[in-house]
Amino acid sequence: MKLHELSTRRRALFAGCSAHAVHDGLTDAIYVLLPIWQAQFALSYAQIGLLRGAYSGMMAVFQLMASRAAKRWGRVPMLVGGTALAGAGYLLAGQATGLTLLLVALLLGGLGASTQHPLASSMITDAYEDGGGVKQALSQYNFSGDIGKTLVPGLIGLLLTVISWRASATLLGLLGLAAAGLLWWLVPTQTSEPTCAKKSKTLTGSGSASGLRALILTGTLDSAVRMGFLTFLPFLLQGKGAGTAGIGLALTLLFIGGAFGKLFCGYLGVRIGMMKTVWLTETSTALLIVAAVYLPLTGLMVMLPVLGLALNGTSSVLYGAVPDLAGAGKREQAFAVFYTGTIGGGALAPVVFGGVGDVLGVPVAVMVLAVMLLVTLPLAWVVQRGVEMPG
Repeated sequence: MKLHELSTRRRALFAGCSAHAVHDGLTDAIYVLLPIWQAQFALSYAQIGLLRGAYSGMMAVFQLMASRAAKRWGRVPMLVGGTALAGAGYLLAGQATGLTLLLVALLLGGLGASTQHPLASSMITDAYEDGGGVKQALSQYNFSGDIGKTLVPGLIGLLLTVISWRASATLLGLLGLAAAGLLWWLVPTQTSEPTCAKKSKTLTGSGSASGLRALILTGTLDSAVRMGFLTFLPFLLQGKGAGTAGIGLALTLLFIGGAFGKLFCGYLGVRIGMMKTVWLTETSTALLIVAAVYLPLTGLMVMLPVLGLALNGTSSVLYGAVPDLAGAGKREQAFAVFYTGTIGGGALAPVVFGGVGDVLGVPVAVMVLAVMLLVTLPLAWVVQRGVEMPG
């Protein structure tokens, strides 16, 4: 491979990973600010739920539109503009005087965030397709998102001990604007043109509609179980005698395992195949979730990094299968639909399974999540058949 091509690939990967880290960090920083906003503006829990859903809801709904807009105006202007808009949303939030302005700010931020997943992931796929290593590159891209989720909210939590929430929100906004400037400079020119203009690009996806549908459903169920379990985990820990510090430590252990799971399972999928990897991770996740109900606190804490690895690892190998199943010229659209399904499933799961927990109790709700995860096993077989179809 020529040195210029290698440099282009690395720049595309670094740009995509940077975008993912910043956007995921901005998305999850909301959780740190919600309790402060509740106290500041005397919000009800229903209003807090509305704020929490505004950002992720806009991000999920407009991803498909972002991929279509990129075909007309180009990938980089949309990605850079979306990142700047996400930053501007936080700048506006820092000036909010009540619920209405705060809601508008988060809606704008979510709209900007909708560009990142479909455009950055397809940019990396295009950069690595000719020379190989797409799935490994996408696993690094996924790993970077978890780094952002860990670092940005953690730093904001520390900053809130010395500066106001308004100053913290303003810094988040400036981070978004700085990231937009970095992306404008960093993304290689070969990836900046509208997707439809890339006539010379060889598209190897099979265009399997049934395989892609099965993949989207698999990703949606996987995301729903992950978000549902994360919702119930603090209550499981509390029932076993964990305090606030213990719950915080447990979540940290889980997220560390999850970050490395995304990196490791992306490479594992290349070695043993998508279907075997999904069967291994999803079966392990289901068994470990059941074990989490019965283990004592110490055993659960020891197990959490392994559970995090399996719980988050599946997503990397699923993301890596999207280019294999997308039809020619429909890569951004396929990524957009996939991310819409996974984010939507993750947003709905806490609400649906929260109701199950109210009626049947937390342990039963967690067991239902584990059983639901087994539905992904036959779906993974359908996805594998789609991948193996001649293009």
